[in-house]
Amino acid sequence: MKTFFTLLALVFSFAGIAQIKNVDATVFKKLIEEKKYVLIDLRTNEEIKSKGMIKGATQIDFLDKNAEATIEKLDKNKSYLIYCAGGGRSADCAELMQKQGFKDVVNLEKGFSDWKNKGFEIETK
Repeated sequence: MKTFFTLLALVFSFAGIAQIKNVDATVFKKLIEEKKYVLIDLRTNEEIKSKGMIKGATQIDFLDKNAEATIEKLDKNKSYLIYCAGGGRSADCAELMQKQGFKDVVNLEKGFSDWKNKGFEIETK
């Protein structure tokens, strides 16, 4: 009986944790068009200046020493679309956000490079 209650407690403790969703650029674009997500670019200023960014994105440089604290301050109940250059940093960020208790995080699996390769719109700064 004690094992049952321990198992039940574990199930409920994980019930509120988001599953990380990894999607390709085509799905990511459709999600942006729904306008229910906050779009975050995790690349550096230099990357954005040289390659552009997805229109409507807010930048949080994930390599910045304050990135984790900045992410921690975001509303955990909102839905987020995140991306970086190739998918590595955004995968790490998605994992961090999951640990911090965010409910809905979608990662552009192959990053901005997949977005550009598909010819989707970008803006330059």
